[in-house]
Amino acid sequence: MSKFSALKGRGVQADFNGQTIYIGGPRLLEMLALAPADNMASFTEKANAKSQSVVYLTTQESIIAAIAVADVIRPESQSAVDELQRLGIEVAMLTGDSRPVAEAVAKELGITRVFAEVLPEHKDQKVAELQRLGKRVAMVGDGVNDAPALTRADVGIAIGGGTDVAIESAGLILVNSNPLDVVKIFKLSRASYRKMIQNLWWAAGYNVIAIPLAAGVLAGWGILLSPAVGAVLMSVSTIVVAINAQLLRRISL
Repeated sequence: MSKFSALKGRGVQADFNGQTIYIGGPRLLEMLALAPADNMASFTEKANAKSQSVVYLTTQESIIAAIAVADVIRPESQSAVDELQRLGIEVAMLTGDSRPVAEAVAKELGITRVFAEVLPEHKDQKVAELQRLGKRVAMVGDGVNDAPALTRADVGIAIGGGTDVAIESAGLILVNSNPLDVVKIFKLSRASYRKMIQNLWWAAGYNVIAIPLAAGVLAGWGILLSPAVGAVLMSVSTIVVAINAQLLRRISL
């Protein structure tokens, strides 16, 4: 076998015994203008109904064989989707797999928005499409093909075990390849935002009250805040803000 090369978003090809052999999915058949025979089409339909993708072995003139393959859905993926939806976050699937397979997997996971049969160079366009709808998009990916979409998204999240290109393109990197860590990102970011608001209100409220007192606004009524007491209260205010921020460590993710 020689002259092996990848066909972006379609499959691979190589020369064998003087003939070019191709391996790929439905996009490959479109490129070669090949159509499966009736019995092979029936095989494909049955495989897609079981969330299995079909890979074809072909020449330029005909289809030699069809092979059904499937990825097992990890239990963590189901838990992650359920938890994100519970947090009010819409989950969408963006994949290059065939639509029947993508929809079968999405149905099992409870995902309603599916972008299937998307070529690698078009993934970032789907992200832009969601952004034009007024949505803030967080993209999770690990492959070379995901890099443009990770860059386009408002927040790019790369799997730590993914490709270097994906990691360089993302703003956040998951150390473990665990989908539940995506949920932890959202929970931690929301908790951090709440702490920021709390500390802002505390600091603003303190200054709104303490500064006029130190300036002698209520001196006529015998209420006056001495500089020494003001300095102590300022230090206390700083300590309260710091302690409140440290409480983030106790949040259960």
